[in-house]
Parts: sequence; structure tokens; C-alpha cells
Amino acid sequence: MGGRDLRALFGSNDRGIQVEEHFTNRQEQWEAVTDALAEHVRTVAAPGFDVEDLEAPRDNVLVFHGVGGIGKSTLSRKVEAALAHGEHRPTQWGEPVRVTGRVLPVRIDLARSAGTDFERVVLTVRLALAELGRPLPAFDLALRRYWDHVHPGESLEEFLRRGGLGRRFGKAVPQQMQSALADIAQAVLLPGTVGAVVGQVTSSVVRALRDHRASVRALAGCSRLADLLEAEPDLDALSYYTHLLAWELARLPVGRAVLPVILLDTFEDVGDRVHRDLERLLQRVVWLMPNAFFVVTGRSRLQWAEDALHGQLDWTGPTAWPGLAVPSGPAADAASAGPAPRRQILIGDFSAEDCDDYLARRLTRDGTPVIAPAVRAVVTARSHGLPLHLDLAVQRFLAIRRTGREPRPADFDVDFPALISRTLSDLTPDERHVLRSVSLLDNFDVPLAARAAGMTYEAAALRLVERPFVRTDPHAVWPYHLHAVIRSTIRTADDRADDRWSAGDWARAATRAFDAIGERRAAAADGDRDLLVNCLRQGLRLARDFGLDLGWLAEAAWSYVGDSVWEPLAPPGPAHGTAPRTAADALVETLGALGRRQHEHRESTVARLTAVVESGLLPPELRDMAVYYRAKAERDLGRSDDSRHGMCLVADGGGRLAPAARRGLAHLARLAGDFPTALRTAGTLGWAGRHHRILGDVWWVQGDMARAARSYEAAREEAEQHAVAGERATAQAQRAFTLAFADPSVAEDELVLAQQLLTGLDLRATRLTTRIAGLVRDAGAAAAGLEDRARVLRAEAEVSGITAARLTLELALGFHHAVLDDRDRLTASLGRLRDLVAGDYAYYPDLVCFMAGRPLPDDRPSRARWIDGEETTRARWRALVTVRRAHLLGI
Repeated sequence: MGGRDLRALFGSNDRGIQVEEHFTNRQEQWEAVTDALAEHVRTVAAPGFDVEDLEAPRDNVLVFHGVGGIGKSTLSRKVEAALAHGEHRPTQWGEPVRVTGRVLPVRIDLARSAGTDFERVVLTVRLALAELGRPLPAFDLALRRYWDHVHPGESLEEFLRRGGLGRRFGKAVPQQMQSALADIAQAVLLPGTVGAVVGQVTSSVVRALRDHRASVRALAGCSRLADLLEAEPDLDALSYYTHLLAWELARLPVGRAVLPVILLDTFEDVGDRVHRDLERLLQRVVWLMPNAFFVVTGRSRLQWAEDALHGQLDWTGPTAWPGLAVPSGPAADAASAGPAPRRQILIGDFSAEDCDDYLARRLTRDGTPVIAPAVRAVVTARSHGLPLHLDLAVQRFLAIRRTGREPRPADFDVDFPALISRTLSDLTPDERHVLRSVSLLDNFDVPLAARAAGMTYEAAALRLVERPFVRTDPHAVWPYHLHAVIRSTIRTADDRADDRWSAGDWARAATRAFDAIGERRAAAADGDRDLLVNCLRQGLRLARDFGLDLGWLAEAAWSYVGDSVWEPLAPPGPAHGTAPRTAADALVETLGALGRRQHEHRESTVARLTAVVESGLLPPELRDMAVYYRAKAERDLGRSDDSRHGMCLVADGGGRLAPAARRGLAHLARLAGDFPTALRTAGTLGWAGRHHRILGDVWWVQGDMARAARSYEAAREEAEQHAVAGERATAQAQRAFTLAFADPSVAEDELVLAQQLLTGLDLRATRLTTRIAGLVRDAGAAAAGLEDRARVLRAEAEVSGITAARLTLELALGFHHAVLDDRDRLTASLGRLRDLVAGDYAYYPDLVCFMAGRPLPDDRPSRARWIDGEETTRARWRALVTVRRAHLLGI
């Protein structure tokens, strides 16, 4: 669909290539047109509709707005063609709206390059109505009077011929006007030629209308005609004459009725938002022709429904233009975004499928796409659905072929500078400045945009956020963000604009943006996790990309770590594995590794944090962060000696993580089976060392599930008091795991709570704990599918590199087999446990033996230092098995 693309056609000597200006389906927009037209038809046909009612609200305009190059003009042309000739309508668009009479589409390009002024707009509408084949006497008389006054000595026919309008619409209008004036002259009994006496005709008609003469009965129904004919015939009066067109259309007989659909394209070229002279005239046309329907396409939405424009335009506010207003209250401000107006539609980007279809059909040879699928995939990904980017890529494709080689996918992993000029073309200098500033930000609000631009006023930022390349997400921390390809182009393409920025300008803007984000972070309420993460992501990238000092990032990093939530944090950019060069690089890599450790093997975490520690770029306290979490990962991998060394370094340093490191040492003592030392250390840790969780970890291994559950409950409550979501979820997961051994029915509710507390958190080890707890809860139940679930969990635990999860899983299976008294499988579980333990966790096989009532190998004593002695511990674990058997038997 679509015509020949002459620019692409002349871009190659290869005559075998078929070049089509392919139109990609815009079905949703077409449905909006047909729905609005159907509603308009019902309104006009309603008994109470009066074309001379100048106070009724207007709903006869539909606006499509979007970024430059999104396809608005193409849509406008296609809608015109589809309304004029059904065979030009894409099959996906369905049937056109059915109206009494016929639809008469009139498309007017308001682009500066088209040279369309208001006079030509009115003449174009009248010329299109010449297809009615009859004069429109009231309007024609007023127009002729205007023409003779403003263009003395120049015939309308010659003007139309010279301006090209005559070729487009034919020569019927001058003839119809001549006929109308002759009839009017005869009606008021004026002799002579019409041309010589048009002024007399006008005067005579006015007198006849004032005197209510029967000779002008045909015109007397237009109550405002006399006043219009007496007014000074200037451009302002011409805009009011369109009321006469509406009146003439309203009195057409049913068989000759017509519905004009006037498509005003490139509306952004009407003028800026300070000088609205032409916009005021065009709005007047829309208001005074309520029986016509207008489809406006442009870069920005119409502001007519805003009361603030009172005095700049004739009709403003939501009462006057209900379809253009936000339906649920005032327009969205900088803090939030309301729903879209019903009749103002943002034209969205192409889907990936539409992009590929567009590229495949633009250049073909014998019906086969010339652009290879791999190239199309790269262009589609880079375009973010912007049609202009696709078009520029086609031109690049042809340019590369002219060099004698076949284009490759890598040739299109670029931005196009032409997008910058298209984006900036209708922005004020202040808006351009703000645009470049916010291109440094993932998202922003109006105050942040103004602050990043270094402005003490927000006017330019307020105007900018109304532009279609600024997208709105009401659920984001800050609601605005730039269209992805526009942002990428402004940041990376070769900007040749007159006001382009130097490297120093970009660096200063980055510093302003970084400081502004830090100020917002400092002013935020404690516990606003979304704001913290948003500030960190943006601040980290700015500091990394522009070599900024860490500043507020250090304190924000501690807040991020303190909540133990671990959202993915590292901003896009250089892949990890490259050596950090600055403190910002090192902090990005540290926090990125901490977030990613929930999704990758602990070996990777250790390697990444080791590179950070060895770089020596972080200040001492932040270096402790890398050392501590590396030691935690080493413990997960079973490298206790390495972990203990790191924990001792941090504990001896006395920094913020010293209590956590002492907790880590207590964990290591527990893993080694030195439970008295772990218990004694827990008493010295306090909240900072998570003392209650350490106690729970010690007591459940002793088989004392009640005491362990109480400790975990205390840990959860303490975490709630300190608003640390990750610790709260971890403590609850451990409580559910412990109670799953003792009482499955109680454990069910505890597991539900644990899963609720994990919502929105990225805690891989804790999620594995809850799933293992589910196995323990179901232990002994033949229909639970427990073995299959365990195989899946075993694979996930191996991928994670978390040794504790693998061991705990085998312990849970040992409990299951002990309850069933399945000796073969119990022996297999014991074998897997012995293969996994190496120094640490050496007592786990002992626990399975305790459960099954088996002696330890070679009748040796347990090497663990049990709190209440080996026999008491053995009795507790054996009792858990016998109680579960009784529960399953219903005893």
C-alpha cells in the first residue's frame, strides 16, 4: 500500500529493486476516526442540533499527536484516501462509517514548506464543496466582497490557477460564485453586471434583510448574515464567514447532504504557543462549523480545553471542548499523569512486527525483501518503533550498497543525527536546553528537569513535558521519560545543531543532574525504597559516565544494602568484567554484583567483588562492603577459611558492617559444629548482628524447634520495627522451615506468610528455603510428588552455588525417607550429604542418622559440640519422625 518513494527510488541504479512507500497498518487510529465520525453523525442528526447555536460545547475535532517521524502525515493522507475512495482503504480497517449523504474529505497541509495561510485554508474548504454542484450564496457573497476588498484588480480564478488550487479542485467555484451573485442581484432588483456592482449587491442585500423583504427569503434564515456583510471585510471577518458555510451545509436537501471531514495536518507549524494568531483563526473555523468534522495531526496535543488560554483563543476550557479535556479532572501536573483526553490520541510506536513488515516491504526484488532478516532485526531494535528511524535506515541501506558491498547488521547499530534536527525543529531555545539536560535521566519530573537544566524557573520544562516525545508513566517514581530512540540519539549522535553542546556542557549538565537527584534523595522520607533505587540507578550511571565523585551515592549505597531487598541496580552500560577505573565504576560493580548474586553462581559474585577489592578505588567503608559480601559468597561456596579471613578483616575494622561480620563469624562457628561458641557470640551481637536469627539457626539444628521458632519470630518482629523487609522475610522463611518439621498444619500458614513477605523481593536463598520448607511440611505423604520437586530444587540449588541450600534439601529428603522408613533411599541421601560436606556441615549426616534411629558410622561419637549433648539432640530428632508418622496415621 502506498505510492512510490521517489527519494529511495533515485537512491540506487538497481532498477530491479521495487521501492514502495509502504503504509504500515494503523488500525486503532482508523477505528478512532470511524467511532468519532459515527458519534458526530448522531450528534448532527439529533433533533436539538442547531448549526447557529454558538454556545453549545463542541466535540467535532479529533487530534492525533506524536513525535516527528511517527507517521502522522502518512496517517492523514491514508485517512483522506480511505474516506474518499473505499478501494484505497486497507482491508484490516474494516468498513467505513455510514452516513446520510456522503463524506467529503478535505486534507490541508499546514506545513511552512507548503505555504498555506489562513486564506488558502478557507478557499480550500470552499473549493472542495464545489463538488456539490451548486452555489452557496450566503458564503459566496461574503467571500466575493472580501476578495474584491483585499485583492483589488486580481480575479479569484487567476489566483486559484496560479496557486495550484484550481488544478486540484477545478474551476467550478468562480462560476458558482458568479451564478450566486447574479441570482442575488436579480432578487434585489439590481441591473447591470455582477462584477461591477458587488458592493451595491451587498448593501442592497443588507437592507433587504433588515427590512425582511420576501425577495431575500432564501437568505433570511441566516440570522447573522447581515452583520457579517456589514463588517470590515478583513482576515478576521473571513474566519467568521465559515459560519455561513456551516449554515449553507445545514440547509442542503437530504439527497444532496454532505459531511465535510477537514484534515488539518502538520498543526505544529501553525505557530508557537506564544503567538496564536493563526491558531485562533483555525479554532474559530472549527467552532463555527459544528456540522463539519476535523481531524488534526501534529506533534503536540491541542490545548483548547485549558482555561489558562482564556483571552488567547476565543473558546477555551473543558466545558467548551469536552473531548479535548482530561476526563477525570484537571490536566496532569508534574507530580502525576491523568488519563488521556477522549479525542486527543497519542500515536504510538510501531510494534516489532510492524517494523519488520515495513522494512521487508519497502525494498523488494521480484516480491522478495531486499533487506536481510538480520539487518531488519537490528534496525527494529534500534528504532524503538519510530518510523522515521526505519526510513533513515532504508536510506543508509541504499547508501552502503552504492559503495559496492552488501550492508551488514553492524552497519545499523547507530543513531541518526537527522532525528535531532526533526526533534528540535519546533522547540524554543529553553526547551532545547531542558531536552538535552533530561536526556541524561531515565525519568524525571518538572522540578528535576528545571534543576538539571540549571534554570530557576520551570516554564520551559512545563512546555517540554507536553511534547509527544516525552512519555508518561503515572506509576513511576518520577512520571516523565523521553522516547528511547530520541534520548539515545540526542546523547550519542553527531549533533550539528547551531546550539549543540560541547563536552564541557554535557559534563556540567551531568553534575547538575547528579546534584539534583542527590537533593531529592536527601529530602525523601526514610523507607521510600522506590525513590532510593531510582536515585541510585540514575546517580550511578551519571557518576560512572562522567567520572564524578561518589558524593551522596555512598550513603545511598548503605541504605540500599541495609534493607536486604536486592533489586537489580547496575545501570546499563559497559559489561561487567572490565576493570573498574574510577570509584564510581567500582561502586557500580559492587552493587551490581550484590543484586546479580540472586541470579548467578556465587563463583561469579566472588570474582566480581575480588576485582573491586583489588582495584583499591573504593573508600575504606565501601571497600568493607565488598569484602564482607565476598566473604558471605565464599561461605555459601563452602570456602570457610576464606570467608573467615574476610569476616575478621571487616569485624576488626570496626566499621558499619562490623556487627554483621561478627554475625558471619558466628555462622561459621555453627557450620563447623561449634554450637556453644555460636550461641555465646549471638548474645553479644544485638539487632545489628541479627542476634535472634543466629539463635534460631543454632536451636533448630539441636532439634529444639519450639525454641528456634520463637527466636525466628523475635527476629521477624525486630526486623519489622526497623523496617528491613529482606530480614523480615528471611526470618519468617526460617520460622516456616523450622515449624514444618514439628507441625505441618501450623507450617502451612507460616509458609503463606513467608511467601507474602517475599513479594517484590529478590532473595534467591530465602525463596529456596521456603520451597524446601514445603518439602519438609509434606514429608511422608506419598501423593506429594516430593521426589520430583526435590529434583527440580536440587538443580536450582546447584546452579546458584549455594551449598547450604543443597545440604538442607538433602536433610529434608532424609527426614522424608526416615518417616517412610525407606532405608535404601535414606542411605542414598546420606551418601549425597557426605559427598557435599567438607569440614563444614559435617554434622548434617549425623542429623539424618538421628532421625532414622541409626548409629553413626563405626559407632563413633558426633564431632559436633551439641548444646545439650548428643543423646538429647538424637532424641529430639527421632521424636520429630515418630510424631510425623503418628500424624500421617491419624493417631
